[in-house]
Amino acid sequence: MPTSQSYSDFCRSLSCFALLLAAACLSALGQTGPSNLSVPSAATRAASSADGSFRIAGTVVNAITGEPVRGATVAALAEADSRTVTSAKTGDDGHFSLERLRAAKYQLTASKRGFRTAFYDEHEEFSTAIVTGAGQQTESLIFRMTPGAVLRGVVTADGGDLVESAKVMLFLKPSGHKAADRITQADETTTDDLGAYEFSNLAAGEYLLAVKAEPWYAMHRSANRSKSISIDGVAEVNTALDVAYPITFFDSATDEASAAGIVLAGGGHDEADINLHAVPALHLAVETPRKPDGSIARAELRQNIFGIQVSAESAGVFLDAAQTGTAEYAGVAPGHYELVQGDPPRIADLDATASQQIDAGLGTLTVVVSGTVRNASGAALPGRLMLSLDSLDGTHPLGGTRAEGNQGRFTFPSVPPGAWELSAASCDAAGQCKPMPVVSITAGGTTRAGGLVTVPDKPLAVHVNVSDGETRVQGFARKGGKGVAGVMVVLAPKDLSALKSLARRDQSDSDGSFSLRDVAPGQYTVVAIQDGWDLDWTQPEVIGRYLPRGIAVTVSDKSGKLVPLAGPVPVQSR
Repeated sequence: MPTSQSYSDFCRSLSCFALLLAAACLSALGQTGPSNLSVPSAATRAASSADGSFRIAGTVVNAITGEPVRGATVAALAEADSRTVTSAKTGDDGHFSLERLRAAKYQLTASKRGFRTAFYDEHEEFSTAIVTGAGQQTESLIFRMTPGAVLRGVVTADGGDLVESAKVMLFLKPSGHKAADRITQADETTTDDLGAYEFSNLAAGEYLLAVKAEPWYAMHRSANRSKSISIDGVAEVNTALDVAYPITFFDSATDEASAAGIVLAGGGHDEADINLHAVPALHLAVETPRKPDGSIARAELRQNIFGIQVSAESAGVFLDAAQTGTAEYAGVAPGHYELVQGDPPRIADLDATASQQIDAGLGTLTVVVSGTVRNASGAALPGRLMLSLDSLDGTHPLGGTRAEGNQGRFTFPSVPPGAWELSAASCDAAGQCKPMPVVSITAGGTTRAGGLVTVPDKPLAVHVNVSDGETRVQGFARKGGKGVAGVMVVLAPKDLSALKSLARRDQSDSDGSFSLRDVAPGQYTVVAIQDGWDLDWTQPEVIGRYLPRGIAVTVSDKSGKLVPLAGPVPVQSR
């Protein structure tokens, strides 16, 4: 089942609409067990409801060394609202016992300083819940906790000067066999007055480190000497002070291709110092033509690291559109940028190594993607509908472009040609958003399932069908007639081209039960794969190997909120 921790992170990320493509981020609230879950009789439940007659017990061990973990707090969380039902500390032998529990399903979490807070048998954002009741074996669990890793270091500049308030960005390289995975930003901090930084409680993995800073003494001027950025009222700028620090990677490289990886083991403590070197700042002149309505088509300079937009900052912009029709970016550090310029806009990848006038024809011409959206069930759309386009071909930064649906209509004003995934979400007044599955998209007279959009080199009009996705598909993963815990369960649409939009996942609980949430109407196959967590299941050729032994299920608008599977899903080996 999805962890309540992942649900909280999901809600926070959706409030800024940053991860709408993550189909695996499913709600852990309001979930109930499968309709055919084996539980005590009504009389037994009534007898145990007052004081409880079941317990969850086991041993917490260090996932690296196998040694017992003393003094860890283990808690059972209620399934409905993730509140703590009961908790206990582990003894010297790492043993814990949660007593007087009712027959129910509980998330199990463990925490201790120096270890990463974890859910039982955690994989990605999923974990195995523990089911108590007659015949359930819940008293010999092994709960593995991984020590958190620490990375610290010092940022210095020319002459060994300590760099205060530098932005230090930590990135995690993908692991496993998922070809679609990209480098992601794991954390960010700033250096203190001694130039020191620290990241703690990190997961094991390979990381990359980047530092962005501005020399404290830097003063920038326009190439046009009549204009300058002054500090403390000083208008004349010494050209020797017109300097900048390039984005610098560990181990003090300024080219991201030369960035050295830092491999952290669970519980490891590593140091990574970085030295910055000031170089002459660049000046980039960009044309700013007038739009048909008379407004200025302002240019935008964005900085990307490992395909992630981390900053749109520059030291200063001198705008002289009224007289010369140009804007000048001053104080620019050499490096890789994305430039948006012109009308209609063009997006260009720019390796800035020298001051220059940017060619107005540089880059790929963007187009307008607009259309209508409707609820496939015919129900009214939510009051606030947010849509997102995210690049699938890796040529554009993560995060995509966003638009708000207004009375069933939306417009993305500048989208580069290529393959994109369209996502949708309904948002309330508090900014909390819930994904709405994209059922199909019609473009150019052709309808295809899912959210894939191929944007040509001319304006594109599309019609989008979304779903409330309020149906849950529930069942059991079994092998040899017994429920199997901890397996990856995937609900795959019949049309595998819609896999990214319509697939749903879960992890089987201690009795083998699972619940696949937010399912849109359609035809699906449910498969259960043991040790399948590092499979690239989003690739049709990968998941396709398991479909022949899966269980078929059809969800319709009339299915209701709960669809139990006709039989158990056979557990397959990867």
